[in-house]
This record gives sequence, structure tokens and C-alpha cells, in this order.
Amino acid sequence: MAKIRTVSENSADEMLALVYDRITGGAGSVGNILKVQSLLPPSLATHYDFYRTIMFGRSPLRRVDREMIAVVVSQINQCHY
Repeated sequence: MAKIRTVSENSADEMLALVYDRITGGAGSVGNILKVQSLLPPSLATHYDFYRTIMFGRSPLRRVDREMIAVVVSQINQCHY
């Protein structure tokens, strides 16, 4: 298993704390799937915007269909996320 260094919510600098706050809405913790980009906050912010667009933006696919595609891809990749 690979070990990727991440920055916790408590150790985040001002820029990363703003990104974390945007992701969580000020409540809860950031999932590890996102924290792997915590060493480069602009990358994390871009990734999160991309995810929100794909999952919640206008699309001919229903939200439930998008979620199912994500589940199938994760299953194929043997990823528990």
C-alpha cells in the first residue's frame, strides 16, 4: 500500500484551510481521496471543482446514473472509494 503524505485539517495553512472549508462547508473532515492533493492546494481546488461539475453540473445523465458509473469504475479499479 502506498503512503502519501497529506496535511490534516488542523495543520492546514490559510490557503489550504480555505479549500478544506469550501469542501466541507465548515463541518466535518476532508476525505483522504481529496487530501492526497493537500500539498498543492490549487490542484485540490481544481480537482474539487471538476468533481462538482461532473457530479452536479448540467448533463444529459441523471445524477443517479453518474453515481452508478462512479461505483462501477471504482469496482473495476478495486478502489473502495
